[in-house]
Amino acid sequence: MRMRKKKNLVPRMERCDAVHIKDGLSMRGHWRDLMPGAAALHLELGCGKGRFTVETARQHPEILFVAVEKVADALVVAMERAMKEELKNVFFLVGDAAALPELFAPGEVDRIYINFCDPWPPKRQAKRRLTHHNFLALYRQVLAEGGQIHFKTDNDPLFAFSLEEFPQAGFALSEVTRDLHADGPQGVMTDYEAKFYEEGVTINRCVAEMVPLQ
Repeated sequence: MRMRKKKNLVPRMERCDAVHIKDGLSMRGHWRDLMPGAAALHLELGCGKGRFTVETARQHPEILFVAVEKVADALVVAMERAMKEELKNVFFLVGDAAALPELFAPGEVDRIYINFCDPWPPKRQAKRRLTHHNFLALYRQVLAEGGQIHFKTDNDPLFAFSLEEFPQAGFALSEVTRDLHADGPQGVMTDYEAKFYEEGVTINRCVAEMVPLQ
């Protein structure tokens, strides 16, 4: 779904300066300076309008959250949500998953969230999937030892593809489910996920933990 262009985007972004990281490259290796003493650094790729980001950060004030989103028109909504909640442990930047090694130092990230990414269904587009082994190799460059990827999607073919990619890239799978909310809502939902849940769409989820490559 194409995001509508937001009116007054620039002034709205400016009003969110407290949570907006404008120069992510300069933060490489220094993210924890934003929250000295943080128990961990969790990264979300493609935060969209930020429902999951903001609520998860609110529930875990001891953790530093960084959310990356390519579309500024979505990111501004996420930032406004964080500002409204007056959160001090979550920050946002416009960026791309392909640039993670330029934004984060080796071992700087403890957990990565990938929620409802674009499935890129044609086989020729597989390399664009955020769970393709090329991307997983990038995540290995920034994740700490034993770091995790928490992945959710409503797309069954993408989930099946991902369950094959994770082990091949050196990630051990756990908490694999093809119907996360079978017994009622589980965990914090994204905006899309809440809509899917109301429509009865099943949600796939797994945790992939980084292990030494064989």
